[in-house]
Amino acid sequence: MTSTTLRWWVVHTLPRQEKALAEDLAKLNIEYFLPLQHSVRYYGKRKFKVDEPLFSGYLFVNGSHEQAIQADRTGRVASLISVADQARLAGELQTIRTVLEQGGELSVARLIKVGDTVEIKAGPFKGIRGVVDRSGPRGRLLLGIHLIERAAVLEIEYTLLERVDDQAV
Repeated sequence: MTSTTLRWWVVHTLPRQEKALAEDLAKLNIEYFLPLQHSVRYYGKRKFKVDEPLFSGYLFVNGSHEQAIQADRTGRVASLISVADQARLAGELQTIRTVLEQGGELSVARLIKVGDTVEIKAGPFKGIRGVVDRSGPRGRLLLGIHLIERAAVLEIEYTLLERVDDQAV
């Protein structure tokens, strides 16, 4: 890879610096992608429409190693994250770009996959924790009794689940 080869970098920004960094990168002619979501804010009786970063604290740069270093030197970057699977990130970013360009409304959620410990965040089962056993339109949540090595299975919509870091179920 030559030093001028373009590749994707994930830039973790300092707090509330995503849009300012995007402006700096535009001035430096460095290609970037900052997905924004439209929202409405109220300040007293006044209503404002604002564009907020979809992924708070992150911006994506498509540039050379030198350009990534230039971005880092703006004073708005907490860290640069190298991307091993360039094709995958490029595809994921293109999907998000396409949805936004077509007027789709996105919201952020933590990615949930088979084996993750999750908690049900709404409905009659709110607060129940389990392990995701299957993907698909409806997930299967394992509610385990480890001592007897058995589990009950609850089918539930993924939109009701929130990943938790605590592995104790």
